[in-house]
Amino acid sequence: MSRLKFAILGCGKIAPRHAAEIKKHGDLIAVCDIIRSKADQLGSEYGAKAYYHPDELFKNTSTIDLVAVCTPNGLHTEHSIAALLHGAHVLCEKPLSISAADGKRMIEVAEKTGKKLFVVKSTRYNPAIAALKKALVENRLGKLYSFQLNCFWNRPPAYYAGSWRGTELDGGTLFTQFSHYIDALLWLLGDIHQVKGFRKNLAHPDSILSEDSGIVALELQSGLIGGLNWSVNTYKENMEVSLTLIAEKATIELGGGYMNEVKYQASGDFLLDIPQEGAANDYGFYKGSMSNHDQVYENLLRALANEQHPFISAGDGLKTVEAIERIYNSVSLS
Repeated sequence: MSRLKFAILGCGKIAPRHAAEIKKHGDLIAVCDIIRSKADQLGSEYGAKAYYHPDELFKNTSTIDLVAVCTPNGLHTEHSIAALLHGAHVLCEKPLSISAADGKRMIEVAEKTGKKLFVVKSTRYNPAIAALKKALVENRLGKLYSFQLNCFWNRPPAYYAGSWRGTELDGGTLFTQFSHYIDALLWLLGDIHQVKGFRKNLAHPDSILSEDSGIVALELQSGLIGGLNWSVNTYKENMEVSLTLIAEKATIELGGGYMNEVKYQASGDFLLDIPQEGAANDYGFYKGSMSNHDQVYENLLRALANEQHPFISAGDGLKTVEAIERIYNSVSLS
């Protein structure tokens, strides 16, 4: 395959991670952001033409093989569809969209244009999560009894100040902070059947429109029961993202700042074999999920060259959106 021509739409915090990987695998020919200084800075660093509106980008750039959509959550649908209609494949940052209806529209346009629509699900490449997935596929844990997913991070008011985060473009804490871990839960254990619980905005009444804390009881389609507890109110820094599984043949807890470590395991005949952990995406005064964009792009290129290569499609992204939407629709903000 000849070197692909890429564009990045949205030059915020995550865009440099994409630019660095694109440089390894192809040519970054264009970047775009309505904040001119951001587009200029990223374009200058990577030798790409800077544009200041998507219409300008697509009007003046004839050949783009793939657009990385890194704009605010609520703009993913509009910008991904524009890129698909321009004739480019799309790699959309998480979440795919902030409504299931919008996600379905994106998939319909991808099908009509014959272009690929992928979504970044970098947490699936966490070694601890991949090892647990393998153990589950091999039925090493036996019958599953229950689970608990805890997502405890720190996002102070300064994180939201002057930003799209916490606004209508955000969609809610589960979309912006924890959608990777909702995806991991679904990937490992299956889809949600029932939801009951509570959501509250306890520490950010003047900063965000959504909850900053929530707790729900979940029953999955398989009948497995468990809980999801989330907050962005931990003191000063991220605390943990952890998943505990209680099963017939094992009890396992994955933990650490972004579900990247085996914190506990008791089993009869196996232990999860985990390679050395990686680092988180570091944005200065706060950290995000584990940085696996290198594997995202390696698998992206393989998927573009071979349709049989497994990679995270828009359908996977839609499942996450539907699950979060179901939680929000089932549990009112109080």
